[in-house]
Amino acid sequence: SGEGELDSPSGLAFDLDDNILVSDARNHRVQRFTKNGVFLSAFGGAGSGEGELDMPWGLTTNADGDVFVADWGNDRVQRFSSKGRFISQYGGSGRGDGQFLKPASVAVDTEGYVYVADWGNERVQVLDADGRFMQQLRGEATHSKWAEDFLGINVEEADARARANLEPDIEFFNDDPHEQSSHIEKLFWGPSSVILDPQGRLYVTETHRHRLQVYQRVD
Repeated sequence: SGEGELDSPSGLAFDLDDNILVSDARNHRVQRFTKNGVFLSAFGGAGSGEGELDMPWGLTTNADGDVFVADWGNDRVQRFSSKGRFISQYGGSGRGDGQFLKPASVAVDTEGYVYVADWGNERVQVLDADGRFMQQLRGEATHSKWAEDFLGINVEEADARARANLEPDIEFFNDDPHEQSSHIEKLFWGPSSVILDPQGRLYVTETHRHRLQVYQRVD
């Protein structure tokens, strides 16, 4: 738990100076290193107050160098300056719009929109630059190029797939998103990481369905 020591590191990002930021999960902090591994600074600390962290997971930076941290145990996203000063926090525990349950990853696009892998709620939430809820993504998976090629030359497999009901009419007795995701193929099931490419496409990995989904923002 000393400077430069790590316990269950869970996320990586680069700052504007190409230093490495590490989510040091079990030490409840973020540490900064040079590319050669020399310790520079740390911020956070165990707790639930402003600027405190509980099992920080994914993290990213925006164009201004601010650091966004998925504060997993506190069900929120926190925003820090490039020097580690607390700026603001988004979210709180729950299933409602703008609330999180064990957020695992965060990404920020060039316009400041924030994308959060809301792992415990089986969704990705999109917030504006001020942290206001904009929309949620629940998953819209389709065949991959590999699957299309495979089914194109395997007639029996393609026929079985065509007969399968991938969106069964199931009566759910609660609003538990885990139950829904486990039965409906296209939905996210364990969205664990989000990242944006230079073209603004959003990539989402899913731990339980062993796949990733790709989204393009439409204005």
